[in-house]
Amino acid sequence: MTTRILMGATAIALALSGGLAQAQDLPPLEQKDSYRVGFAQTESNNPWRIAQTKSFQDTAAQCGWELLLTDAGGSAAKQVADVDSMIAQQIDVLFLPPREESPLIPAVMRAKAAGIPTFLVDRSVDPNVAQAGRDYVSFLGSDFIDQGSRAANWLIENFEGDQGVIIQLEGTTGSSPANDRKKGFDDTIAGDDRFTIVASRSGDFARDQGRQVMETLLQAHPEVNVVYAHNDEMAIGAIQALEAAGRTPGEDVTVVSIDGTRDALQAIIDGKMGVTVESSPFFGPLACETMKRYAAGEAIEPWIKVEDRIFTSENAAEHIDEAY
Repeated sequence: MTTRILMGATAIALALSGGLAQAQDLPPLEQKDSYRVGFAQTESNNPWRIAQTKSFQDTAAQCGWELLLTDAGGSAAKQVADVDSMIAQQIDVLFLPPREESPLIPAVMRAKAAGIPTFLVDRSVDPNVAQAGRDYVSFLGSDFIDQGSRAANWLIENFEGDQGVIIQLEGTTGSSPANDRKKGFDDTIAGDDRFTIVASRSGDFARDQGRQVMETLLQAHPEVNVVYAHNDEMAIGAIQALEAAGRTPGEDVTVVSIDGTRDALQAIIDGKMGVTVESSPFFGPLACETMKRYAAGEAIEPWIKVEDRIFTSENAAEHIDEAY
């Protein structure tokens, strides 16, 4: 995976409000050979989350981490309790992918009060309440609005029909990826009057829920010919539902998605999916690098942005062996 630090619109807004994270503004981090690091995972029910957790585990030995790993099982309340437990165990650093934007803010604030630098990973919190550089050090992750917009742009450029009837499968309600991937797609697709979003419902980023929601929505909207899923797991579930209903994904239904999993790339190769916009889960090395920079007293950008690729029939076979 290739990462680079970029300052996008959200980062500029954060910089104006909170500035670069300075050691004097947040709990300091001592430079030492070993750290007790907490990683409070939100769930482990899909390949993306499993790959992210493994990335942290693989990085632990190289970065001098004693890694405390928890799994909230898809519960924001459990994730709050996990963070509180880590605080009680006196971790040095917290890496947190908040399941939802608002419920995890009190836990972030308690970590700061306990003198624990916190880095948000792949999901963020409500910027109107908690800010990078003031309440937590930085957000490490993708531009979810851009991901949704790129999926819509691919659809606009490659859709061959006269009218696109879209079902949208949203991610976890209240999560920053779901909010932003919806906004990016909706705002972009609104610029082409060929398309209409007839239904938009959460499948909670899960394959089976995506399949179930697609089955229900397909009965209400049998005319659908486009599915936009906020992640590949829901897209694969939608493909299963479409095929069970006698539809032919890739022929009479165009499927667009986000993540870049192995199953999605295989679906593209098989002609069942049109595109998936990458959202890399390999945060371990970037987390290590950023933590060490912070411990050295460097000013940390409020948003350390991961650059995402896009996979289509032109390059899916080339990259499937590196997919998770």
